[in-house]
Amino acid sequence: MTESVKLSVSHTTTYRYSTPVETAQHLATIHPLECAWQSVVSHTVRIEPVPSYESARIDSFGNEVRYFTFDAPHDYLSVTSESTVVLSPRWQALDAEATPPWETVREALRYRALGAYLPETEFVFASPNIALAPELAAYALPSFAPGRPLVAAAIDLMHRIRMDFAYQPQATEFDTPALRAFDLRQGVCQDFAQVMIGCLRSLGLAARYVSGYLRTVPPEGTPRLIGADASHAWASVFCPGTGWVDLDPTNDVLADLDHVTLAIGRDYSDVSLLRGIILGGGEHTVEVAVHVSAEP
Repeated sequence: MTESVKLSVSHTTTYRYSTPVETAQHLATIHPLECAWQSVVSHTVRIEPVPSYESARIDSFGNEVRYFTFDAPHDYLSVTSESTVVLSPRWQALDAEATPPWETVREALRYRALGAYLPETEFVFASPNIALAPELAAYALPSFAPGRPLVAAAIDLMHRIRMDFAYQPQATEFDTPALRAFDLRQGVCQDFAQVMIGCLRSLGLAARYVSGYLRTVPPEGTPRLIGADASHAWASVFCPGTGWVDLDPTNDVLADLDHVTLAIGRDYSDVSLLRGIILGGGEHTVEVAVHVSAEP
């Protein structure tokens, strides 16, 4: 039986501005999620220069969001998040072929006057980056044969996205809509996740976006490089009796002991790691370094 693992994550994002930023307001969604399969042992954040004001709140999805502002000129911004989490194996008892037929789940998520309310229906609808579209439904349907168990069908869809889409970091931007990435058949993990979510929602199923980190293992005999790991994203589909099943179409795996969960939302726009509004700054460069390692 696979045991739990402890992972430590260090993530630094540095912006350097060509001219001083006069004032700024930022939001950071970088605190790991405390949930049934993930326990947060520690978490610290270091922001340079020191903010003029800083606070934290829990958003409507249960994520911790940090708010900070600057009212003095500055020519750089560095945010370092350091976390340690314990992950428990999630899928040892999962039998994908024993899950309910996908049509049964779709019907349960449909609105009925005076019917029982399922909170997961929030994730059936379109969101800022993900439209409901007939072409997404048509792409998904070969995986969703009549009567096929939901999780088995979703896993098959994940396999197909991994085969049909090319990982191309320069092909898309942070705000590229899912339909655009679908037309291109290329993008990054964010795009793969949003395309899969769009396919599932276009069939009437509940699917959500998950942001986090991925631990990568270097080839045998090759040293692990600091910063070689990455911030990551994947999709999650709701299945009654099983709960949310996390699927990583970029790597064609169920998200498990190598995946650190940061936040959940409807799409990337809900959970972007760092965003803000600045006055001034001119041109800027961005440097990102992520390191994920196993702890004893």
